[in-house]
Amino acid sequence: MQQPQTQVAPTEYDASSLAREIVDVAVDKKASDVTLMEIGKVTTLADYFVIATGNSDRQIGAIAAGIRDRMKEAGVRLFQQEGQPGEGWVLLDYGQIVVHVFAEEQRQYYDLERRWSEAPTLLRIQ
Repeated sequence: MQQPQTQVAPTEYDASSLAREIVDVAVDKKASDVTLMEIGKVTTLADYFVIATGNSDRQIGAIAAGIRDRMKEAGVRLFQQEGQPGEGWVLLDYGQIVVHVFAEEQRQYYDLERRWSEAPTLLRIQ
């Protein structure tokens, strides 16, 4: 008798691998100063932050759209999106992974790397 195969629910995923895929998408969309932080070591808010900078409203939108498209292809549910490119920031909440795409001014203002400085930085691409 053949055992039924267990299917992985679309909301279950390897957060580490997908966080690195998000980094790849951001870099492909020409984001600058892309940082991957393992915040799960210091909080239960999420496991990873991906932080990236876009040089214009249009680029911020393209980075966010590229990430949304790739995660949709992977079957990863977007729980919430906050902000707009015209406001200089977009937040994409995937549960275990939270993505922040900022304009330079907003990135300096929020300074997430300093606020979460106890969390290990796994990757930084200038």
